[in-house]
Amino acid sequence: MRLTIDGTQIRTHADLHNALAGPLDFGPYYGHNLHALWDRLSTDVERPVEIVWKDSAVSREQMGAEAFDAITSVLIKAAKADEANPEDKRLTVRFV
Repeated sequence: MRLTIDGTQIRTHADLHNALAGPLDFGPYYGHNLHALWDRLSTDVERPVEIVWKDSAVSREQMGAEAFDAITSVLIKAAKADEANPEDKRLTVRFV
């Protein structure tokens, strides 16, 4: 699965959580916070999945560097945890 996030539409943490929760089927009890995001990405998301965050620089500007960096660190950490897996069992993340 490839999920493309439109960075021009991501202004807040909530925007990002909403952009991921539906397509990745996080379910009705998803906590919409960084801990819940890590839990879902590290254990519940069916692989392979590629997250492509287009216009990520726009999101960073709109959200602020601190909020953006907090979210991207979780995404990157989840992707790094999958690096040893075969390609069909990986989560990958790209910021463009």
